[in-house]
Amino acid sequence: TSFLFVVLSISIVVFALIGLHSLWLMVLSRLVLIPVIAALGYEVIYFGGRHSDNGLVRAMLAPGLWLQGLTTREPDDSQLEVALEALKRVTETEQEASVETAP
Repeated sequence: TSFLFVVLSISIVVFALIGLHSLWLMVLSRLVLIPVIAALGYEVIYFGGRHSDNGLVRAMLAPGLWLQGLTTREPDDSQLEVALEALKRVTETEQEASVETAP
C-alpha cells in the first residue's frame, strides 16, 4: 500500500511536468514511463528504509505508512482459528508425504 502511494505521488508529479499532448502521445508516455516510475518508487522506499532515522525521510514516507495502517488490521479470533486449522492440515499432509517417500 505504501508502494502504491509513492508510485501514485511520483506519477502525478511526472505526468504534470510532461503536460497534455495528443491522446496517442499521452498513452505512449504513460506506457513507457510506468516501469520507470515504479522503479523510482521502489528506490524511494528502499532509501527510506535505509535512512529511517532521518526526520525528513520519515516525514516524506509517513502518509504511505498511515495508508498502510488503514488497510491492515489485526486478525480476529475466528481468522486465527481458521489459520491454525489450515496450518495443522498442511503439516499433517506434509508429514504423511514424507513418511510415504521415506526409504
